[in-house]
Amino acid sequence: MRDLLGIAVLAITVAVFAAVSESGVALTFVMMTLYATLLAQAWNVLGGFGGQFSFGHALFFGTGAYVQVIAQITWGLNAWVALVAAVAAAAGVGAFVGALTFRYGLKGSYFALVTLAFAEVFRILAVSVGFTGGGVGLMLPLSEAASNLQFGSRRGFVYLALAFVVVGLLITSWLRHSRFGARLQAVRDNEDAARAVGVDPFRIKLGAIVLSGALMGAGGGFYVQVFQYIDPAIAFGPATSVEALVAAIVGGVGTLWGPLLGAAVLHLLAELTRNLFGELPGLNMVVYGVVLVIIVTFLPRGLSGAGRSIRELWRRRDG
Repeated sequence: MRDLLGIAVLAITVAVFAAVSESGVALTFVMMTLYATLLAQAWNVLGGFGGQFSFGHALFFGTGAYVQVIAQITWGLNAWVALVAAVAAAAGVGAFVGALTFRYGLKGSYFALVTLAFAEVFRILAVSVGFTGGGVGLMLPLSEAASNLQFGSRRGFVYLALAFVVVGLLITSWLRHSRFGARLQAVRDNEDAARAVGVDPFRIKLGAIVLSGALMGAGGGFYVQVFQYIDPAIAFGPATSVEALVAAIVGGVGTLWGPLLGAAVLHLLAELTRNLFGELPGLNMVVYGVVLVIIVTFLPRGLSGAGRSIRELWRRRDG
């Protein structure tokens, strides 16, 4: 109940702020923070609760993004129907990758590198085939209407992103308290011990990667609707994967509020550095790298576990 109460408070607070705010800058900041939170939540399901660190989550993001735009401009589907197809396609790719990797026991650095390789393979395919627009990419025609998932202001996109984040929070809360979540965390902590007590690691990890892929695909569909353009570098490039995993690690992996906290802090730092230094290429990646090094070194549990990490540092110092 405490989780549900916190989620309700967050949803009401953000919804009220979006309703009363007239600042386009503030609404854009909230929208992008929620978008980054969704990506971090997707990574956290697999990496935080499942212990399967992925370097290629852009694979699911790009799948969702391309299905979202292709379903509309090629298949003539409504944007809402296309969004469902995008989420389903990303979940399907997650099932495919999971079936290949988990069946053969890949984990740790091997799994991380395989996901990175899959993302790169999909990027090359997107450049090579015609229906993705090749290296030029695809542009979604402007047609402002709620029925087309294109809103006249950022306010509508804030509501949409908030809905996705609330779903992600509910899934995370379910993982914390459900039998499936307990089994997933048992596999994360000791796969052999979990198997010894009757847990099927393959099935549990496969379910986690499907959930993770679905959330990431929703992020890809959201991105396309906001910016109305996608190309292979954006869809399957490393920047999206880095943003997802860094926000989750900075906030605290395997936690309910960690992805939101990490995304908010990183976007606040990115805005501050952008105002100070302008649009320097790669600056956000430098900021992410510096913050990640600091967090891993001094706050291994992330910002959400900062209090516990600081207490342990003080105890070691006194001892």
